[in-house]
Amino acid sequence: MYRRLWGPIRHLESLHPDANPRGNYAVTDPSSQTNGFIFVRIRGGFHEIRNSICDVVAVSRLLNATLVIPEIQSTTSSKGISSDFKSFAYLYDEDQFMAALAKDVNIVKTLPKNLKWARRKKEIPSFKVRYSASPYYYLNQVLSVLKKHSVVELVVPEGGCLQAILPPELEHNEELQRLRCRVAFHALQFRQEVLELATKVLFRLRAPGRPFIAYDPGMTRDALAYHGCAELFQDVHTELIQHKRSWMIKRGIVEGKLQVNSAKQRLSGSCPLMPEEVGILLRAHGYSWDTIIYVSGGEVFGGQRTLIPLHAMFENVVDRTSLTTPWELNRLYGHEANIITSSPRTPPPIEKEMKHEAWKTSGPRPRPLPPPPARPKSYNIEGWWGWVAESDNEPESTVMELRTNAHKLLWEAIDYVIGLEADVFISGFDRDGNGRPNVASLVMGHRLYQSAALKTYRPDRKEVSKLLEEIHDHLYHANHTWLKSVRKHMRKRLLDGLIEASTKSKPLSFLSHPVPECSCLRYDSNETSFHASSPSPQSQVQAALRVAHRCPAWMDNDLILRSKDKDNEEDLDEDDSTSSGLFFRRSGENHESGGGDSNNKEEAQLDDLEELEGGER
Repeated sequence: MYRRLWGPIRHLESLHPDANPRGNYAVTDPSSQTNGFIFVRIRGGFHEIRNSICDVVAVSRLLNATLVIPEIQSTTSSKGISSDFKSFAYLYDEDQFMAALAKDVNIVKTLPKNLKWARRKKEIPSFKVRYSASPYYYLNQVLSVLKKHSVVELVVPEGGCLQAILPPELEHNEELQRLRCRVAFHALQFRQEVLELATKVLFRLRAPGRPFIAYDPGMTRDALAYHGCAELFQDVHTELIQHKRSWMIKRGIVEGKLQVNSAKQRLSGSCPLMPEEVGILLRAHGYSWDTIIYVSGGEVFGGQRTLIPLHAMFENVVDRTSLTTPWELNRLYGHEANIITSSPRTPPPIEKEMKHEAWKTSGPRPRPLPPPPARPKSYNIEGWWGWVAESDNEPESTVMELRTNAHKLLWEAIDYVIGLEADVFISGFDRDGNGRPNVASLVMGHRLYQSAALKTYRPDRKEVSKLLEEIHDHLYHANHTWLKSVRKHMRKRLLDGLIEASTKSKPLSFLSHPVPECSCLRYDSNETSFHASSPSPQSQVQAALRVAHRCPAWMDNDLILRSKDKDNEEDLDEDDSTSSGLFFRRSGENHESGGGDSNNKEEAQLDDLEELEGGER
């Protein structure tokens, strides 16, 4: 039972990270002459920033240019955030970034004085780079301008300024992909304060001595609006999503109608899995009511009300706010200017004499009462959504809201670390407000690179919707046949979801699936000889992922010890009686009859056999 829920994925145990250069890869000499400087301004959220940084490093290598440490627009000091950490350093460690890439790209912290002055006077050429630009765009259009002016400015507004899958005819295309991996998984380390707080949160999660699940709902307002999922919510939240979708349609981000049938979108798998649905999947798969679940991914649209069903199924649902103190978060933000919000002033009182005179001269009786004095426009009284009831246009972000947006980057950085280290990771949605891979996709890609054998569930939302529709009338009283269907689906998606990501997510974001370019295989001689006559399931998975590069010899030292224990693994059949017939019943409750124990044990053995057979397919 423990192995099925928390154990590693056997068919991926031989997959290991290897982003080192291979073949003829020229090491960059810091003293060598380059074609000029590239200054980059990056906009967007956490995952867009991370994608963009990896891309601009690859572009700098492609153009043989010196990269100035990118400027992150949402973390500049002009937005009212801490002056202790500016731009790139607000999120990442600058020194680690430069040291880790010293052999790949020349990197400097600032432009030379003459070029810095020219930039302030807007005299340097600037390119607003579109999403997923071709490498030949840089070679044919940017390189000549770079050589002429010795500096260019790249504005990256949409996250990701280089094709995810590089053209095969491009020279050293795989080496550029491995450079992306070295940037994302080695050079981009969060600054010390972020790592310290993330480590504390991780320590508090593991304090009970049990494994935990990291769950990323992926429910952001932009994503829900883009995919037309407004009707999954109620009241003001539906109106907010529709307002955002209307805004997207006007700007050409979304092609389609404003009114969308959210029920059809959900059945087609285009909408996120709601927290209640994810909770049902986990309980049906066998995770007990006291399993620790960490809700990651920043803020969940809809607030805590959306998470109530998940709290009802699992008593240990926690997040960043319940595992940190306000003091720890304030220390993370650094010293920030004290912004005093002007409280709404009451209108000046009208004198009684003025009322009396107006009443005398207002015409024949009966007269209506005079209208009440107008209230000053201040939406903070009703909440962050207060403008919906009074205006058709969303107000501009205040200084406090801009500061909160910068804080969200730090929150997502903490959640990123927790998701990476979690024993099990599951995502409710893997797309953002532009239909591209989101933060959860980057976490799954990093887990695939760093520890591929850790359980990472990628549920098929379309198939899950069908399964839930089957028991719609008795959602919390499912039969054993349905439970087996859910377990079969969850086991199948451990591998099928991974293979599917190589065709759906990778063309949009390389970091969401950095295989096979950044991975290698460690072979077990015993297993290879055993399956010499017929291809093993493990080799079939490796073939599907197209991983063929063998790991260096020094990685094979511990295979002999592990192979001895692996021979006996197939003979272990855990007693699955605690979850076989108990969907939402707590494990401490007794069975109705003693004969149920033996039946459940037999069913559990059948489940284990199905697991082994399903994995081998």
